[in-house]
Amino acid sequence: MALYKHIFIQGNVSSERYRAPSAMGAKPRIPVRDRATQSQKLLNQFEAIWQQKEQLQQQRSAQQIATREGTYVQFTSAADHDLITKSLEDLRKGIRLLNIKEIPVGENQTQVRATVYVPNGKEGLFIDKINSYQSKNNTSIIFQNQLNHEIVAETINQLRYNIRLKSVKDVLVENVTRTKANIHLPVGKEGFLIDEILRLFPNTEINITPSNSDLVNSIEDVSLALLEGLWTDNPQLIPTDATKWCEAWLNVNAKENQELEQIAQFHATLESIGIQYKHNSIIFPERAVLLINANRDQLVELMLQSDLLAEFRAGQEPAGFWVNESSIEQQAWVDDLLNRVELVESNIKVCLLDSGVNNGHQLLQPLIDDANTLTADNTWGTEDHEKKAGHGTLMAGIAGYGQMEQVLTSANAVPLTHKLCSVKILPRPNQAQTPRELWGDITTQGIARAEIQNPNMVLIYCMSVTSLEDTDRGRPSSWSGAIDNLAFGEGENQRLIIISAGNIRDEELWQNYPNSNFTTSVQNPAQAWNALVAGAYTKKNQVNDPNFQNHTPIANEGELSPYSSTSLLWERKWAVKPDVVFEGGNLLRAPDNKVTPHEDLELLSTSRSIQIKPFDTINATSAAAAQASWFAAKIAYEYPDAWAETIRGLMVHSANWHPAMLAQIQVKQGNRGSFRNLLRAFGYGVPDLDRALYSKESALTYIAQETIQPFSFKDRSSTPETNEIHFYNLPWAKDLLLQMGETPVKLKVTLSYFIEPGAGEIGWKDKYRYQSHGLRFDVNNVNESKDDFRRRVNIAAREENEEVNGNAGSNRWAIGSNNRSTGSIHSDYWEGTAAALATCNHIAVYPVIGWWHQRKHLGKVKNRTRYALIVSLETPAQDIELYTTVKNMIEVPIEIET
Repeated sequence: MALYKHIFIQGNVSSERYRAPSAMGAKPRIPVRDRATQSQKLLNQFEAIWQQKEQLQQQRSAQQIATREGTYVQFTSAADHDLITKSLEDLRKGIRLLNIKEIPVGENQTQVRATVYVPNGKEGLFIDKINSYQSKNNTSIIFQNQLNHEIVAETINQLRYNIRLKSVKDVLVENVTRTKANIHLPVGKEGFLIDEILRLFPNTEINITPSNSDLVNSIEDVSLALLEGLWTDNPQLIPTDATKWCEAWLNVNAKENQELEQIAQFHATLESIGIQYKHNSIIFPERAVLLINANRDQLVELMLQSDLLAEFRAGQEPAGFWVNESSIEQQAWVDDLLNRVELVESNIKVCLLDSGVNNGHQLLQPLIDDANTLTADNTWGTEDHEKKAGHGTLMAGIAGYGQMEQVLTSANAVPLTHKLCSVKILPRPNQAQTPRELWGDITTQGIARAEIQNPNMVLIYCMSVTSLEDTDRGRPSSWSGAIDNLAFGEGENQRLIIISAGNIRDEELWQNYPNSNFTTSVQNPAQAWNALVAGAYTKKNQVNDPNFQNHTPIANEGELSPYSSTSLLWERKWAVKPDVVFEGGNLLRAPDNKVTPHEDLELLSTSRSIQIKPFDTINATSAAAAQASWFAAKIAYEYPDAWAETIRGLMVHSANWHPAMLAQIQVKQGNRGSFRNLLRAFGYGVPDLDRALYSKESALTYIAQETIQPFSFKDRSSTPETNEIHFYNLPWAKDLLLQMGETPVKLKVTLSYFIEPGAGEIGWKDKYRYQSHGLRFDVNNVNESKDDFRRRVNIAAREENEEVNGNAGSNRWAIGSNNRSTGSIHSDYWEGTAAALATCNHIAVYPVIGWWHQRKHLGKVKNRTRYALIVSLETPAQDIELYTTVKNMIEVPIEIET
């Protein structure tokens, strides 16, 4: 069967100004309050806060103890109601929202708690808001007919009589242009205004609410923030009398590049208190993370002295790592493979961030030299220190050769199209305890060393070091945020980083397979949005050992590996992880129900103890991540100009689910909930290397690599808005598809890009989103023209007051727009007849809101970003020349010999 290179398309994209169709989001849940009672209660609480603050400052000043300049204030919502957190911050006054968290209260209820930093002299802001709520109304007037706003303003000015005009501006409401006036007026003046407005402008819509009503009514209590207010991890992890390693998240001024100065200032504070700390740090927009070793009293004192704190979290530690032939027999296999190895000129390397690699192994010598065995810390050495089998060396064998069993049993030549690099990021374990590190910074140092050593190489990073600490239902950590930062690479030096999902190593949990897997979280830092995360499935169910004849495999062929973790319990707003699955091995169940591993159910690789035996076995998501890195390197070699986003996208795009996976999750077509569970257990399935590398006559793939500017400023104002939408008009075998009639065809679309993380527990909506930006895709419907499609997805393409069907074709996708829209890679497919898909060659890529847009003071509103769009069309009919038909529309196809 002929195989062809994928079709990289250029010149098929057009750009337009973009405005998103309006979407009605859920209204905030705000309790109804009595104005007088609510305002007086909050004023009393603020008065108590300022008195406590004054007393504390006087007391510490008398004792000549350093004291912070501002105040940490905690706001709390009513149970099962929202807190209007976006109104708690005022950057111009230096009032900063530090963190937001949900706190369980009672039975099945939660409260929202936000910690805010208030500088000295700015305490009056909230008092003014409460006084305004108590004494003033905000009147919103919407005119039914389009009116000249200057005439409206002049008319209202004539009616003022103690009424202050706030603003008059044109707004869009349900696609009808109206004029809206917002007016503040004292309580008791509403009647006159309403009568006169209705007399002059009949049929107007008038809404009267207390000023600042949403904010003030949403606050149940306000108090001085205690340590618990800044601690955003599990409260049980707060240190007691003994010191513990903790992450201190600082609120830093990124716009003016003051981070280093502020970190130095914080170091001085730590030293004055006597708190031990690590000198390395991780820097995000508006946040810096340091590792400190403190007890509870020291953390409290740190709060009293430092104005830079945003939150505390528990320090992270990595998880521990984990043939029957004689050494002479194994050596024969090694010799045979070495005779078939072919060295290929290549600039591709897989960089293993692990426990080190013993590159003296005969099979590894062609792949990695001494210059590429590196370490993040010179005191750690470079050799593989992992005692049992040598985790890094085992990873190297699979990352270099793929599935070793297949390579050994084949008689074919083995071209080595990429090499390896090793950076040791794990210190030798202390006999007393595993050392705590700021793992995001250790990972950053490891990658920096690899890139200094390999300045002209394409590096694919593979890491199977994960933390046993819970990822808190998918919440980003300093480590996962650093991974996202490294992958984004400031938008210019993007990196493909492959991470293992994390493993189950508890026999009691294995006994409860697969339910224990469904309730065991993917481990830190595999919640990173930009990383490709590898989970594990298994096809291994044959054991030839006669001593285990009465044992049965725990997992059936094609099901989830008993080792693999999932994200089924994560909150829906977080990215789907794992992204894909590879072979991770199986376990045996004995007649007495005891669970045991066996070499036959694991993956063969290169052993650390090369003097004893050349081969050993590896399992679980570490083995899966190593296979994923080998897979990615193959794509990078075949397509030298492919971006990191493209390689990740092709891996996801080529993946499919084994029928056993669909059965294990009980997936039902049309049931979006079952597809959501499928994604959070298996990602997008098992990648197919041939499908990732090549097109066929009956299955062609388009790839576009483009740059887009998601946001800009409105006209000449300082108001950010969405900026650009891309439209693709793909070369399409329309006539051939029409001739195919009822022949089934599958259309699949994958959109891959990297976000810049806005890390920190500051909330995940409004202007505090984690992602810098988001992108989405849409495809025109059956018989929907290009112009109709443009008007449906882009308000800016419509005539004034034009209404269109905004939900057309929403049910055609198998996974569904809601399920596919988390994270920074989105993939879905649509199955129909060839005739129905004959006209569906128009695709749109457009932005959704992120912090680049909402936090304009950071100066990134006009940033550009890259993305890869991958589109495939395939049919089971083998006599169809889809590829040739399309390629002839572009150029003569180049066939690959197979």
